[in-house]
Order: sequence, then structure tokens, then C-alpha cells
Amino acid sequence: MKTKVLNYRIIVSPDKQTGTGKPGFTALCPTLGVADDGDSIEEALANVRGAIKTYVDSLVEDKQAVPIDEPEHDIVTTTCFQTSRWSQNCYSSSQSTG
Repeated sequence: MKTKVLNYRIIVSPDKQTGTGKPGFTALCPTLGVADDGDSIEEALANVRGAIKTYVDSLVEDKQAVPIDEPEHDIVTTTCFQTSRWSQNCYSSSQSTG
């Protein structure tokens, strides 16, 4: 059986568990649209790795294309905007808002 190593970007964000409000972390693989959570960063990463493997294995089994992550072709940035529907702004209190 042929094997291939696939590398995917994972974004880990602090989160709160639904229902309990307990702090934790969510790990998201944007290329595959797969996410999972955990009580720690390590647990969230382990959980999302399992979800990724299950998802990719199902794509292969169904003879579907497996998306490949190519982060060297991406530009990653953030953006800031203000809206009247949200009272906080994008700047920390130590920055001037001009």
C-alpha cells in the first residue's frame, strides 16, 4: 500500500465549551474545513489530527480528490474595521485611534 505524508495548517484559538462555558481550544484545518476542540492546545491538536485522518481516509476510500495545503502560495494577514453594531474597536487602549 502506497503512503504519502500530507502537511496541513492548523489554526488554534482559545474558545469556551458550549453549555459549560469552560475554557478550552478549537483547532481548525481551513484547507479541509475540519475542526475539533480540547481542554488544552495539545488535546485540540491531537483531536483535529484524528479528524483530519478520518476525513482524508474517507476521501481516499470514496476515490475523491484530497485537497492539498500549499501555504507557500498564501498571504496570511489580518484586517481591522469598525462597526457601529459592536462597541469595541480594533485598537488596544495604548494605541491612538487618530
